[in-house]
Amino acid sequence: MLKAERREILPRVNLTCVHTDKFKTSFITLNLINGISRESIASYQLISRVLRRGTAKLPDMEAIAGALDELYGADINPNTRKIGELLGSGLTASFLSDDLVPKGENLLEHVAALLGEMLLNPRTENGLLYAEYVESEKRNAIDEIRATINEKRSYAIRQLTRKMCADEKFGIFSEEEDIQAITTESLTAQYKKWLAESRVEILYAGTAEFDTVAAALGAALAELPRAQVGAEPTTDIRLVPVTEEPRFFTESLDVLQGQLVFGFRLGETMKNPDYAALSVFNTVYGGGVTSKLFLNVREKLSLAYYASSGVIDYKGIMIAFAGVEFTKRELAESEILAQLEAMRRGEIEEWEFQFAKRAVVSGMVANLDSPGGIEGTYFDMIMKGLDCAPEELAQRAEAVTLQQVVDIANSVKLDSVYFLQGTEVGNEQ
Repeated sequence: MLKAERREILPRVNLTCVHTDKFKTSFITLNLINGISRESIASYQLISRVLRRGTAKLPDMEAIAGALDELYGADINPNTRKIGELLGSGLTASFLSDDLVPKGENLLEHVAALLGEMLLNPRTENGLLYAEYVESEKRNAIDEIRATINEKRSYAIRQLTRKMCADEKFGIFSEEEDIQAITTESLTAQYKKWLAESRVEILYAGTAEFDTVAAALGAALAELPRAQVGAEPTTDIRLVPVTEEPRFFTESLDVLQGQLVFGFRLGETMKNPDYAALSVFNTVYGGGVTSKLFLNVREKLSLAYYASSGVIDYKGIMIAFAGVEFTKRELAESEILAQLEAMRRGEIEEWEFQFAKRAVVSGMVANLDSPGGIEGTYFDMIMKGLDCAPEELAQRAEAVTLQQVVDIANSVKLDSVYFLQGTEVGNEQ
C-alpha cells in the first residue's frame, strides 16, 4: 500500500506527498484552485501557459529548455483541469528521482526552485506580463477553441453541457470572444488575484520523504502572496432535472454522422455518493466493451458506430453519447433509454455485473502504475473529500452489490438530449 501524508505547509497551501520507490521519475503538480466564472476561466487557463514561456532569470523557452537539460531532462508543463464547477490550473513537473543522479545533487530542490521561479517571477515588461507571450498564447488558445469543432464527438458533448447547464457554472467554457478581450493589463491583474486568492493543492509522487519535499517547496513558494478570502468555492450539484420533461436540442452542421448525447442528473444518490458504486454502475451501463450500450446498441442492434457513457461525479451528472446515422436517431435514442430502464428493473446478468466490477478495480489499480497516475488518483480523492487509500477504494468497488447499482439506476433522471445532425437533414426538417 502506498504511503501518503497531507499537511498545510503555507496558509491555504496543502502538500500531499505519496512515497513510492517503484519508479525512476518523480512527479509534482502545483494546482491553484478557484471557482469557475465567465470573467476568470479564460484568464486562469491562459496564465499557466504564459508562465511557462519565460521567467525573470530565464526569459524565453530556449533558456528554460537549457535549465531543464541541466536538471537531467526534467520536464515542466502548464496544467489545467475542470473539477465540477472548480478550475485547477498551474504547473506540472516530471524529473529523475534523487537516488538516480550523482551523489550530493538535490534534483528535487532545484526542480522546486524552478517551479517557484516560473510561478512567482514571470518575465515582465513595464510591470506587466510580457505582452508578446500573452498575445502568442491567446492565439494558441483561440486556435484550440476553433479546432474543437473538428472533433465532433467532443464538440457535441460540450454543446450538450452548455445547453443543459446554461444557468450553472459547469456550463461555462472559455470562449473565443473572452480570450480576444484579454489584455496584458487585465491578465496581469487576474494573475495577481490568482496567486493571492487561490487554494493551492500540491501533489508529489516519488522517493523523497514528506519533510524533504515540504522543505524544498516551502522555500520555493515562500514569497507566494496569501489574501484573506471567504468560504471556499464549491460545486452546485442539482439532484433533479431543470424542467419536469426532458429538453431536446438539435443543431445542424456539415457532418456525415449524427452525434446523439444524453445528459442525466444522478439524483438522490448524490446526497451521500458512493463513488465506487457509481463507477460500477456506469461501467455496466456504458463504460466499457461489456456494457449494455456497447453490446446492445452498437453490437447487437447496429444502431450506432459507438455508444458509451461517463459519470461526472464531481457535478452529479452522467453523459451518454453515440455516433449514429441520421435515419437511426429515434431508434438509437429509444434503445439507449431502454437499456437504462432494464437496469432499473434489475435486468443485469451476473457476468455483466462481475465483468464491470473487475474492470473498475483493474482500472483503479492501473492508475497506480505511474507517478502521474498516482498524482491524478490522489488529487481526485482529495477533491472529493475521500479519506482513504486508493487500494481501499478498489476494495469498496469489489464489495459493490447489484442492488446498489439498481438503486443508482433508479435515481438517475434524464435532463437533456442533444443531436448534431447534417445540414441536409436540417433543411428537410
